[in-house]
Amino acid sequence: MNELVSASPLPSGLMAGWPAALELGYAVVQGRTVPVHRRHQGPLRVQKHFIDGHGQCQHIVVHPPGGMAGGDRLTLDIDLAAGSQVLLTSPGAAKWYDGFGRASSQQLRVEQQPGSLLEWLPQETILYAGSVVALDNRFQLQGDARLLSGEVMCLGRPASAERFDRGCWQQGSEVWRDDKLLWCEHSHVPGDSPLLASPVGMGGHSVLASLLWAGPALPPELHQACLALPCAGRAAASQLPGLWLARFIGDSAEAAHHWLRACRDLIYPFSHGRAASQPRIWAS
Repeated sequence: MNELVSASPLPSGLMAGWPAALELGYAVVQGRTVPVHRRHQGPLRVQKHFIDGHGQCQHIVVHPPGGMAGGDRLTLDIDLAAGSQVLLTSPGAAKWYDGFGRASSQQLRVEQQPGSLLEWLPQETILYAGSVVALDNRFQLQGDARLLSGEVMCLGRPASAERFDRGCWQQGSEVWRDDKLLWCEHSHVPGDSPLLASPVGMGGHSVLASLLWAGPALPPELHQACLALPCAGRAAASQLPGLWLARFIGDSAEAAHHWLRACRDLIYPFSHGRAASQPRIWAS
């Protein structure tokens, strides 16, 4: 991936950044989903897995440094075998610091075999002023594999009177099924972009959240129930061919999570066939 900005005042010893990679593989063993492959390089790990009463494997992805500095590169490769059910989350916010002109990146690659079901629900991502960040997500679904993916993006730190007024946020998201593209979105938002204040963009707000479901179309009454959820911001949802997408814009990561998890609770009996439960780490 090309750097977004080339100049940097950092000492030459810090120019290279800190790369980290994590590979995870899951399969069904005796009716339960268990990790069957785990490989890491650098500071990117998972905590010990937890298997719930329905056989779903829950894993917490951990980046021990606690934040990404200029030049850092994270790579995650996740593979779900047929029939496996996995929930992946994180212990806290992902912080992307001022890169002093150096770009940082995260690349997520997911392969799902037929009958598998993945929940990708990390905690919020916080972009500090001056961060130059490229995020790239690609989900490859085969057959009737299903995906529930949610994210909360925070631009700047309003509580510290810090606006995202310099730097750059670049993000690409793709969902494929049987090698056919279902969803493709690419964003390029510099810190001084008019879209941050425009009513057709962020409208002056600092927090954006989304929840994507790739699977059978939601029943109309369930779609309407999600639209009717109260929220401390603005929210909308659309049923598209092959996937359902809901979005929130506001000024609070807490409010964004509250909305996202309320949507998840509503659709969970349809998507999973049971009532939703919360990962333990979300209560800590």
